This record gives sequence, structure tokens and C-alpha cells, in this order.
Amino acid sequence: MTEDLLSIASTAMAEALKLGADAAHAVAADGRSTDVSVLNGKIEKVEQSETKDISLKVYAGKSSASISGSVLTGEAIRRLAATALEMARLAPPDPYAGIADPDQLATEVPDLDLAAPDLPETSTLETLAYRAEAAGLGVSGVTKSGGAGASRSEVSWGIAISNGFARGYRRTGVGLSASVIAGDGTSMQRDYDYSSSIHFADLLSPEVIGQRAGERAVKRLNPRKVRSQSVPVIYDRRVASSLVGHLLGAINGAAIARGTSFLKDDLGQLLFAPGINIVEDPFIRRGLGSRPFDGEGLACHRRNLINAGILTGWVLDLRAARQLGLAPTGQGSRSGPSSSNVYLPPGDLAPEDQIGGVTQGLYVTELLGSSINSVTGDYSRGASGFWIENGALAYPVSEITIAGNLKAMFRTLQPANNLEFRSSVNAPNCLVEGLTIAGV
Repeated sequence: MTEDLLSIASTAMAEALKLGADAAHAVAADGRSTDVSVLNGKIEKVEQSETKDISLKVYAGKSSASISGSVLTGEAIRRLAATALEMARLAPPDPYAGIADPDQLATEVPDLDLAAPDLPETSTLETLAYRAEAAGLGVSGVTKSGGAGASRSEVSWGIAISNGFARGYRRTGVGLSASVIAGDGTSMQRDYDYSSSIHFADLLSPEVIGQRAGERAVKRLNPRKVRSQSVPVIYDRRVASSLVGHLLGAINGAAIARGTSFLKDDLGQLLFAPGINIVEDPFIRRGLGSRPFDGEGLACHRRNLINAGILTGWVLDLRAARQLGLAPTGQGSRSGPSSSNVYLPPGDLAPEDQIGGVTQGLYVTELLGSSINSVTGDYSRGASGFWIENGALAYPVSEITIAGNLKAMFRTLQPANNLEFRSSVNAPNCLVEGLTIAGV
């Protein structure tokens, strides 16, 4: 599969050069997916999709243009290349545009086990979804199903760049989720659980997913409101990864180059407690964000974005690196700088001990909406979860807003020891001091 895609990408690149382009970058992709949804023991939806397309970026001097198409005949590719070059010649010049130098390219492709040899059939996906829903409905206190779903996907890429880079790889994925409702009437509460993996064998069982969803929904029944105050807030690991996500947005090279990040002047500064690291590791085997090389053909690197509390660098693609006068970091993609697997390593305290150290506070299990000022770092989000009293979860709470400033939040952040890898950005439970709660 990747050999065919490499051939298509190489053809498109060669056509652009033949027509007079100074450089070209082509990506051919072939993807397939199946999604199954069930509700109340019946199939609600089965969707299957197949896509095969090519994206071509052409350079005329320092001007460039991108185009894509799904007709992959030789004549169609020639027309695509001609159109892209015509567009590039009309585009304004960008002094930072361009492909990588040959000596910057990845020379080795690590085996990250990102493609399963086989994926579950549609009938298996249906069975998994039924089992997850049934497990959720079997939890005492659960009254309704919110639905369950299972999916499989596979996508292959072939990348050809006129600097000599020509490589491809394949990625697979499977997913399973369940949502249930507890209670009746106006007191109903909903919750969910999910699992995603590269290989089917690594997926959590549907019974575990359904039971977790049900237990979480029941615990949320009869929520109370709390008065406005400033207290410590503990983010459950399901939502704690959002804090790492806000950091990634702030250190994205494109935002730094534009001057629109609240961290633009903090390179080399202490942002977190000295014991905190935040790691990017694109080479985790079967990692949901793993990749053998970046979208511009550069080698990826494992590094600490935060090392002993200090911000060590930006997330850079070629363009942002040139704009900032820095070396690229192997984090390019077709849409700009992007990271791979990023995680906050676990701390020393167990979650129950972290909660046990809080006299009055909030344990957040769900975040709603988002109001993040990327320039100032001001933070405000709707939330629900549980109130902490005297070191224990006392009762569920809802309809509240938590607010603060991300730089201040980073300085007090303390991770628990329950890190779990469930997505491309992961964190354990995190305690943040002194956030403001807007309640009643």
C-alpha cells in the first residue's frame, strides 16, 4: 500500500518540477474507517468511509500554494500540478517558506508497531458496542443508555519531497465508548468512558468501559452548588491533560512567531515546580501520537519540553524555526507545528492521598466550554465534579466556573501517581492551588 502511495506522490512531485516549480512536497493518503453505534440494544448507525487523495504543495521562489485532489490518474495529477504552480506564481512571497535541506532529513525509520496486522470485523464492533452498553445498564442506579460505539480505522501515507525524501507508513486504530444516564426526570446525570488503541489487543474490555461509565454517572446524582470562593482544585486525569494541552498551544512556534502567546518571553524560565518534567516522546511503541518522522521529512526527537520546571524550547516546524532564527525540532505537519506523544510523568502521591491533603476544595471530573486568552493566559472554564471536605469526596457539584491564570496555575501544579496513556496528550490527576470558583 505505501509503495503505491509513494509512487503517486513521487509522480505529482516530478510533474510539478517538470512544469518549472523550484520545489514540491506531495503527500498521498489512503484511509478506511468503520463506525458502529448502538442504542437500547439496537443498531443505530453503521458508517463506512474510504478516501484516497493527494495533497501537493508547490514552490515558485519563496511563494507557494497547496492543492489537493481525489482523482489520481496521470492526467489529473498533471492538471493538479499545473494549477498549483499557477497559484504559487500569483501568491505573495514568504521569506520563511521552503522545504528542508537534504542534510536535515530523517535517515532512519524506527519500527513503532503502529499498524495492526488485522482489525475487528464490523460484526465484532457491533458485539463490542452491545456488551459495553449492557455493562453500563447493569450498574445499579443507571436508568437509560446514552449509546455505545465502536470503531476501526487504518490510514497509509506516502510522502515525496523534492529534497530527496521519499517514505511512507501505515497506522491503524480501534476505539470503544459507552455513555449512560442515571436518575430520572430533572435529576438525570450522564457520564461516559472510552478506550482507544493502535492494536485491538490493547483495547479495554467493553465490560470495564460500560461499568466505569455507569458508576461515574451514578456518583454524579443529586449535585449541589457551592458558594464562590478560592480553593485548591484537583483535576481528574480525564481532564488534567487539558492543562498540558494549554501549555502546548502556548509554546507552539507559530504563536510565538506571531507574538500571540502568554509564554513568548519565558523560554528558559522556571514555569513549574523544579520537580516537574513534561515529556514529548514520538517513539512510544503503539503510542496514539507516535510517528517515525515528521510531516516535513525531519527526524523526530524525544525531549523534555519542561525540564525540572524550566521551559526548554518551542514546538517548531521549518517555517516557524526560520522565523525565530532557530533550528527545527522535527514537529512539522501539513497544518503547522504539532507535537507527538506528550505526557506529564507521575508524581509521588496516590490520588486518595492527594485528596486527603485538601481540607476544602474541588475535584473536577468534567470541563465545559472554554475561555482561554492565549495572549494573557487568563483561564475560565465551566466544570462539574465533587466537593472535597476534610480530605474526602463529600458530594457532587455542578454549574460552576473555575478561573485563574495559566502561568500561576503551572507554578503550583502537583501531579499524582496515576498516569495512564489514553490519548496523544496524557497527565495524571493534578492539584492546582488557589483557583477561583464562581458558584452561588
